[in-house]
Amino acid sequence: MLDWLRRDPTEEPMIELAGRQVPVVIRRLAQARRMTMRLAPDGSEVRISVPRWTRSEDALEFARSKRSWLAIQIEALPEARMLSDGAMLDFRGHRFTIRHDSALPRRPVPDDGFLLVGGPASSLSARLKRWLEGEARNVLAVDLAEYCERAGQQTPSLSLSSATRRWGSCAADGSIRINWRLIMAPDPVRRSVVAHEVAHLVHFDHSPAFHDFLGEIFEGSVPSANRWLKENGRSLYVPFG
Repeated sequence: MLDWLRRDPTEEPMIELAGRQVPVVIRRLAQARRMTMRLAPDGSEVRISVPRWTRSEDALEFARSKRSWLAIQIEALPEARMLSDGAMLDFRGHRFTIRHDSALPRRPVPDDGFLLVGGPASSLSARLKRWLEGEARNVLAVDLAEYCERAGQQTPSLSLSSATRRWGSCAADGSIRINWRLIMAPDPVRRSVVAHEVAHLVHFDHSPAFHDFLGEIFEGSVPSANRWLKENGRSLYVPFG
């Protein structure tokens, strides 16, 4: 996945969107032939990829010309809220209605479209987040071991990430980090990210050989998974108040 390296945010150019100042991060890519722009999943920054020869002012003018579209994206971000009885929560691509009863067990249990959970209402959001993180760790560990076996690689250490700028990463030492919020996405989407990072254990780049190898180990459609993340990834950043 793309690695958006940041400088000090105070050094980034800013654009006013929906009544707030948002940093504009410009990334120059040797392979880029045109400017492309998107909003970070949490609305924290505008990201523009440009050819290496592009002037920063041209990239900023491009962002300004799309201010109305960006403002709509900002306003569509999920609002911070406390998760409570009757609220909706996604888990592995399925939407569940939270059913909270203090008499139920504290550990959430998916049951026919409902997520049954007990314990105090005051700590419900925090406990749901911890449950999702725990499920993510277990499921992602299975995914990682499976793709490493397919790739003929030793299974490296796995860390959960809460990054807002990338879904996964593979470090030079082979350690892999995956965003825990992918446990809310459909299984093929989550698994595509794991497969992507495992493919980097063999090809530490985004060369044609890398993409060919990714297609060999991943059983689904990479373009479809990427398209889902592009269209729906922001929805995974539901705030846990």
